[in-house]
Amino acid sequence: MKGTWQLQEAKARFSKLVEQALRGEPQTVTRRGRPVVVVLDWATYRRLAGTETSLWELLRPSEALFEEEAEILFGRSPAAYREVDL
Repeated sequence: MKGTWQLQEAKARFSKLVEQALRGEPQTVTRRGRPVVVVLDWATYRRLAGTETSLWELLRPSEALFEEEAEILFGRSPAAYREVDL
């Protein structure tokens, strides 16, 4: 896998690891042959962590809904009223 470093190599060549991550290439660090961490550039991390967008921005449709679509999604069902004894 491209961008994979053994821990001891990552420590010895940390500047090179960071430079590659800054070019948008995630770098995987392994310990005892298993992946343990990934080094990302800051912009990618923020995008993945969701710190750049609010919940409203994530849930809001990218384009305005047509009235029919909005009615289907958010309209109330035409339930009949019921009598209540007080």
